[in-house]
Amino acid sequence: MNKVIYLDYNATTPIDPQVADAMLPYIYSHFGNPSSSHVYGKEAKTAVEIAREKVAEMLACHPDEVFFTSGGTESNNLAIKGYLQANLHRGNHIITSAVEHPAVLEVCNELALSGFELSIVPVDKDGRAQIEDVRSCIREDTILISIMHANNEVGTVQSIREIANLAHSHNIVMHTDAAQSIGKIGVNVKDLDVDLLSVAGHKLYGPKGVGALYVRRNTLLLKQMQGANHERNLRPGTENVIGIVGLGEACRLIHKNLADYSIHYMEMRNMLEERLIDGVIDLKLNGDLNNRLPNTSSISFKGVKANEMIDSMQGLAVSAGAACHAEFVSISHVLSAMQVPEVYAMGTIRFSTGRNTTGDDILFAIEDITRIIN
Repeated sequence: MNKVIYLDYNATTPIDPQVADAMLPYIYSHFGNPSSSHVYGKEAKTAVEIAREKVAEMLACHPDEVFFTSGGTESNNLAIKGYLQANLHRGNHIITSAVEHPAVLEVCNELALSGFELSIVPVDKDGRAQIEDVRSCIREDTILISIMHANNEVGTVQSIREIANLAHSHNIVMHTDAAQSIGKIGVNVKDLDVDLLSVAGHKLYGPKGVGALYVRRNTLLLKQMQGANHERNLRPGTENVIGIVGLGEACRLIHKNLADYSIHYMEMRNMLEERLIDGVIDLKLNGDLNNRLPNTSSISFKGVKANEMIDSMQGLAVSAGAACHAEFVSISHVLSAMQVPEVYAMGTIRFSTGRNTTGDDILFAIEDITRIIN
């Protein structure tokens, strides 16, 4: 197979070699069940707690506020359903935004069908939820606001601290899905002032099938699965020690190297955008260009069909923001919420750079894209 340049790091990331090395002993020799009282179990239990400390250090929280899950989707479900179901005596109204990942929007929509009240905040042309729009949705029975830290399609970073301050002034709990932002920009729960925060391992150079949920002390959740009392009786099931060790090491690397990672991501993304702007006559950059993830570039090519463009690429792995068929055009809910004109939206491609992206990769991408557009 010919070499394919990977520019889809927002979809998933490869496991960092140091993360893989940390995981290996727990694949082959340290295979114990953390609940077992013998030496194999204690070995595994210690590894889980060390990983918990690494995640907590990255997030600037207490280790006992970190709960391991199977990934970002489970963390979002546990945060939203768990909090609403445990606090029905306080109210049953939730607020979210129109550009959330399906792991939040679908949860909220399901809850709305089962009797909970839901308000969806619109976004502006840059994909940003305005604080006044959030404020206008607050009611006496509002108990939870869930708005993502950064958008996975266009990279816009939301004003989470400002929204959290508003929430707390009304005695409302604040959740944010940080799956896409961790490892690209600083994610510190003290700075963000959130009560619940979701983490996905495979988005930050850790393994798939593992994640975490930050739960501020004294925030009551109802567990969503029945079983034994693992994870302090919040998430039953024998711990995925291999994945948890990998997640911990991935978080350690981010805590240590975030500035360098971010600079590299941005240099590669800016190189791509600047050269495409010079070489392609009619394109549009989506998102808040002054406050977005350093690795994310959502580019709309006017009058082009994104899926056909991707099919014509000789060696690029990217994501489409729309799919055009003979009968209809399917545009992502994010671009629709941002009201991107269809003539641009249908030609939208997301490029996302990563640790392994090189200048040569970008030059190859530019050549391939320009060839197709021309």
